[in-house]
Amino acid sequence: MIFSLPKKWLIAGTVFAAVLGIACGNQLSTPAADSPPAVSDTDVAVADTDAAVADSTIPVADTGPGPSPILEPDPLYKAELGGARFQTRGWTTDFSRHTVPFADIFSGGVGRDGIPPIDDPRFETIEEAEPVMNDLEPVVTFKINGEAKAYPLSILTWHEVVNDTVGGVPVTVTFCPLCNTAIAFKRTLEGRVFDFGVSGNLRNSDLIMWDRQTQTWWQQLTGEAIIGELAGHKLEFVPASIISWADFKEANPDSLVLSRDTGFSRPYGSNPYAGYDRVDRPPFLFEGEEDDRLLPKERVAAIEIGDVSAAFPFPVLETERVVNYPVNGTDVVVFFKPGTVSALDRALIIDSKDVGATGVFDADLDGRTLTFRLQDGEFVDDQTGSVWNILGEAVEGEMTGKSLTPIVHGNHFWFAWGAFNPDTLIYKGQG
Repeated sequence: MIFSLPKKWLIAGTVFAAVLGIACGNQLSTPAADSPPAVSDTDVAVADTDAAVADSTIPVADTGPGPSPILEPDPLYKAELGGARFQTRGWTTDFSRHTVPFADIFSGGVGRDGIPPIDDPRFETIEEAEPVMNDLEPVVTFKINGEAKAYPLSILTWHEVVNDTVGGVPVTVTFCPLCNTAIAFKRTLEGRVFDFGVSGNLRNSDLIMWDRQTQTWWQQLTGEAIIGELAGHKLEFVPASIISWADFKEANPDSLVLSRDTGFSRPYGSNPYAGYDRVDRPPFLFEGEEDDRLLPKERVAAIEIGDVSAAFPFPVLETERVVNYPVNGTDVVVFFKPGTVSALDRALIIDSKDVGATGVFDADLDGRTLTFRLQDGEFVDDQTGSVWNILGEAVEGEMTGKSLTPIVHGNHFWFAWGAFNPDTLIYKGQG
């Protein structure tokens, strides 16, 4: 099993003009479900931001959830804001506190909550949701304190943020279509519950969220507060997976799914980003350094353990199906299962290509390390012969009822993960 080393190069970004107007633009008017936007390429000049990075990045310790870090205001922030490519009018955000250069951030063409978050989510039983769901449809799912829920990407694509409570824990469920990043967070920090929305701004093509309590801006892919009163804080991740509707309902027959009754009029089930996930196509509104070890929008199961990040490309996983590999002292197992379609391929999600699903887990359970293989299309451990599902739950055999500990991972587009984690190791497969 081989990992490759980083190599980076700077490219000019290529954008999708129609997607800007529909998917990242104001969605108060709804496009017809059967009328996907035309896509055109427009060159964007890349600004030389190296000097800005050196001058305006304020070092802050990665404190994680907990006490506020010591962060001195930036005395030059007003001058730096003068050249910013985003609006500050109407914000009460403390722009003097920031951990990234303003030059890295620009508007995605939409105002604050122009892509409306869901603050009062309604849920249905599996039986109630079944008429509008398809077995191969992708859903985001996780479990807290025994409660599991499903959040269809057919809904999240149009809202990007859902503020909810699962298992008694306040959470925020997010999806950035531009990066294919589906991430869930605990939204309690220092004993205070926060509500999140869509700022309308991007960094490395990734969603920047904002909280209503302090108007701090947060990077979705990393969970870090990058501008505002809470700059330097980091939200706690909740391990979440994108799996098929069929796999979710089989594993959680009595659980709930986010309803299309959101209070908004959207063509749920359609994809305003039709054709966006072509692996060789340049990403949207991206001016960062692109690592050419993989194609820009190749999906990777990406993890970070301590100070080591690793990416497992989908084409390799599709071939091997099960990977046992130690990462920074943790015995990791990665499962890959076909049967989940992309949310970003065809105009209708149900017509889209099968990209598969992944699960990433700590292979140590009850004091011993398990190793896994694919047998007759099922995930089986070598030690007991038990059968496991894509969620890391033993469903047959001696280990039935036990669950592996999930490792926080995402099925991100490579360009996005690589931009935020430039030293990522890439798994190259057996050999």
